[in-house]
Amino acid sequence: MRILWVFSLLLCMLPVRASEPVTIAAASDLRYALDEIIALYQSEHPKARIRVSYGSSGKISTQIRHGAPFDLFFSADIQFPEQLYAEGHVSTAPELYAIGRIVLWSPRLDLTEVTLSQLNALNFRRLAIAQPAHAPYGLRAKEALQALGLWDALEPKLVYGENIAQTAQMAQSGAAEVAIIALSLARFPQLSRHGYQLIPSDLHQPLTQAYSVTRHGANNASAHHFAAFMQSSEARSILEHYGFELPARRVE
Repeated sequence: MRILWVFSLLLCMLPVRASEPVTIAAASDLRYALDEIIALYQSEHPKARIRVSYGSSGKISTQIRHGAPFDLFFSADIQFPEQLYAEGHVSTAPELYAIGRIVLWSPRLDLTEVTLSQLNALNFRRLAIAQPAHAPYGLRAKEALQALGLWDALEPKLVYGENIAQTAQMAQSGAAEVAIIALSLARFPQLSRHGYQLIPSDLHQPLTQAYSVTRHGANNASAHHFAAFMQSSEARSILEHYGFELPARRVE
């Protein structure tokens, strides 16, 4: 509702008086964008103490179910916080913050002119994707390959990262020559110098990303304050810089 949205914006403009620490669990596609947002937030609120742990959305969900002391959960797929909310493990309804994209990326091959449909024609031994069982970016990679009829042919070449950041690291280390990773990682300067090919979004389900305050963080004013900051123009600008598509602010 409009009143709640305006209240959230006013809240994130207030100084943080309390120094209650905030522990965030976030999907690995946010590694660089969220680090920048936290740094900006702490520059505006020097008393804020924020710790973040990155991993796959599925594994973080399991940890929250088992009582992990996270105050905020940033998921790469809204379905995970929706399930946790229905089960009572998070205290706020999931708030959409971004739509993610996947790209074909390699530190060894020039893929700027190679589409995903041409991938099977390339000479490579290993293709890295995140584990589809618990990483949304891996599941979307699988969906895209299946949509093009490439999954069966390429499955013997697949190697799996525990999350999307580890998937990029596998390609960097030489464990795979090619990877399907998050656009938000490929836009990071150290990775973007290799170039990438954006995978059409109509080949997979959308990466609808959302966050929630957990049951553990329900009474943590600092957690709510940072969550409100995610709706600020400054935070949204950083997300956009890393290639995330932004949802419209709620005004109804």
